[in-house]
Amino acid sequence: MAAGTDHTAREQRRMDSRIWESVDHLVAWLDEESTQSPQEERLLRLLKLSEEVGEVGAAVIGATGQNPRKGVTHTWEDVQHELCDVVFTALVALRTLTPDASRVFAERLAYVEQRSAASRGDDAPSDEDGEDGDGEALNGDTHTNSTSNTPRSTTAPTP
Repeated sequence: MAAGTDHTAREQRRMDSRIWESVDHLVAWLDEESTQSPQEERLLRLLKLSEEVGEVGAAVIGATGQNPRKGVTHTWEDVQHELCDVVFTALVALRTLTPDASRVFAERLAYVEQRSAASRGDDAPSDEDGEDGDGEALNGDTHTNSTSNTPRSTTAPTP
């Protein structure tokens, strides 16, 4: 491995570690301050994602001036910040669900990378039936419900 590549990999591992340390600190702080039961707290942290995604939408509407009454109220930098808030909130929610959040995240990232490579036609293993190894069709038209193995459509039914 070249010296520059080795340095970059080391920096990336340090950043990954810092992110998860920060998430752990946030979760510990939120747990300490919580007045809810652990079950309620878990649900509220998951619901917090909806709030943050809504703030992304509001920032996009504000950055594009789509509300004629208000005009341009946000910048694209505001949108970037709101997207980061979504990521932080998702990581906190994931860590709330499992103490092994970093492993779960890394495994899911590898899965998504493999799936995207397969859909691009890169050499990635897949089932002979056109699925990506996890019961999902590679074209995204149908998915298998992991609890019942019942296919469900991702498109809305026609009236």
